[in-house]
Amino acid sequence: MCEWAGRERTVTGHAGGLEDPSAEVLAQAAAAFGLLASAARLHLMWALSQRESDVTHLADRVGGALPAVSQHLAKLKLAGLVNSRREGRRQVYYVDDPDVVTVVRVMVGQLTARSYALAPVRELRGNGG
Repeated sequence: MCEWAGRERTVTGHAGGLEDPSAEVLAQAAAAFGLLASAARLHLMWALSQRESDVTHLADRVGGALPAVSQHLAKLKLAGLVNSRREGRRQVYYVDDPDVVTVVRVMVGQLTARSYALAPVRELRGNGG
C-alpha cells in the first residue's frame, strides 16, 4: 500500500516498476515541491528537520525577519508540511512526517556532498588550471 495525504491506494508493479500516480497525487506533490522551491522555506524545513522550534528561534537561525518567517511557516503549515502546538505563549513548529524529513535531508545532503566534490574542480578552474 502507498499512503499519500491520508488516502491509501494500492500500488502494483508492472514492467517499468510502480504504477503511475494519479493526477491528484502528482498535483499534491508538485504543490509541496513548489513550496520547497523557496530557499527560505527549504531552510526552515531543514532547521525543523533537526528539531522543533518557535518562530523567534527559527528567524534567528535562518537570518530572516520575524514576519517573513511567520508567513513562510503559515504556508508550510497550510500545506501540511509542518505542524505546530502551543506552549504557553509560544507557538512551537515541528515536522512530524518522517518521509518529509527524509526528502529534505536527502536532497540537501546530496547537494552538499556534490558541492564538496566539485570544489577542487572549481578551484583549479579559478586558478587558470
